[in-house]
Amino acid sequence: MTAPDLTAPDLTTPPATTAARRIDYFFSCVSPWSFLGHAPVMAVAQRHKATVAFHPVELGPVFAQTGGLPLAKRAPERQRYRLVELQRWRAKRGVELHLAPAFWPFDGALADQTIIAALQAGLPVDALITRICSGVWQRQENLALPEVIAALADSVGLPGATLVAAAEGEAAKAAYLDNRAKAMAADVFGAPSYVLDGEVFWGQDRIELLDDALASGRPPFRPTA
Repeated sequence: MTAPDLTAPDLTTPPATTAARRIDYFFSCVSPWSFLGHAPVMAVAQRHKATVAFHPVELGPVFAQTGGLPLAKRAPERQRYRLVELQRWRAKRGVELHLAPAFWPFDGALADQTIIAALQAGLPVDALITRICSGVWQRQENLALPEVIAALADSVGLPGATLVAAAEGEAAKAAYLDNRAKAMAADVFGAPSYVLDGEVFWGQDRIELLDDALASGRPPFRPTA
């Protein structure tokens, strides 16, 4: 009898699989930066086979708790620079984007909660997020109106009226509040923010760094004294 070759690979045992990385994605449809970053971050997640946990979040309370200011209260210099940056990134991403949409600013809670209602129903939300953000920043639709949100959900194959009704319910409202608590617990202070293993990548201009972190498999960076 020939002794087994202990150095040969064991072809009878399936190789160990690596668990998918998870990106916690905090965003809001009222944020142009969330819109600009949505397609790129989803492409990065797909390339690395990472799962994405979607967290629509109300930005006003996040700003208030973390020292940020709503746009109207920022210094004129900052407001002017924001408009320049939007034009730069609009060109960089190759997307249409209105700098001051006709129906913006508006209360984005219902639109964000419609995304939450879809998540709670186990429905895919990538196309819905894209369509909602496009409605605000490209198509200049009035997303303060429930019937508008329902129609655009219908347009991506989701049950719009059902989702809007659920978005106005207590479960979606509670999840929206919980997302704010999750954002605070994760040290998120603006949108979009992508959190990987507890490391926050704030802004769609940090997607390349998120991509690098996923590619390298490095441990997360932490604040140090």
